[in-house]
Amino acid sequence: MKSGTDIHHLKVGQTYSKDVIISGERVELFARASGDTNPLHLDEEFARGTRFGQRVAHGMLTGGIIGGILGTEFPGFGTIYLSQDIKFMRPVFIDDILTIKLEIIEAIKDKNRLVLSTEVTNQRGEKVATGTAMVMPPVQGPG
Repeated sequence: MKSGTDIHHLKVGQTYSKDVIISGERVELFARASGDTNPLHLDEEFARGTRFGQRVAHGMLTGGIIGGILGTEFPGFGTIYLSQDIKFMRPVFIDDILTIKLEIIEAIKDKNRLVLSTEVTNQRGEKVATGTAMVMPPVQGPG
């Protein structure tokens, strides 16, 4: 398995972006994994009676997707997700297409830490979540 990018090959201002579809199956799998079986997330009839009028994805599903990108794509395999400050601004609905945008805003090379801004928008260009994450990128071994 290939390792992710180490801190010496990353720089402030570097960005990464990915589109992700929030399928009903993804929401149901997250509900099972997290134990959050709130009917707002899982029951269409219940959700129709709420102010949202339809099922809403778990906010932390968005946070989990960010973590998945950090750990497998940017900086990539071997990255340790240390913290996330996230603000949920709008609901995410089933079949929304989210664009996850990451940008390195600080590199603390002596401690092998990166601070990244995290911004999530939906297919209408509306911000659904913003925040910052701190990660420890992988350390490249000799050779």
